[in-house]
Amino acid sequence: MRFMIIVRSIPEFEAQATPSPDPAVFDAMLQFHQELARAGVLLDASGLHPSRKGWQVRHGQGAPRIVDGPFAEAKELIAGYTLIQVRSRDEAIEWSRRFPNPVGEGKPATVEVRQLIDLDEIQADGPSVEAFRQMLQA
Repeated sequence: MRFMIIVRSIPEFEAQATPSPDPAVFDAMLQFHQELARAGVLLDASGLHPSRKGWQVRHGQGAPRIVDGPFAEAKELIAGYTLIQVRSRDEAIEWSRRFPNPVGEGKPATVEVRQLIDLDEIQADGPSVEAFRQMLQA
């Protein structure tokens, strides 16, 4: 089972000109991710640049539109992520409970955890689903 641990952004992250994490937070993140790696459950992890360096693709009538950042609500944005692969939801909960506060001890922060959909869970058959399976196994 794969899970994404999602770090929600805050206005301070969005305002930074360059990434400048608090050294104590960065050390705590390093130690946590080293534990994940030693346990063999870490798949990937990274921070994201502020939304002003990104864009959205908006679909509707006509051709898709590109809308440049920044985007309004920092609390709705993602500042970083960690991907893990574990045996159960309970194991993912235990790892996420240990995730360091991404903005510093005692400060409000939100870390969301979502399970990734495996292709075996999709209740559809057909050439597209099978082609996805083959592509991802390569």
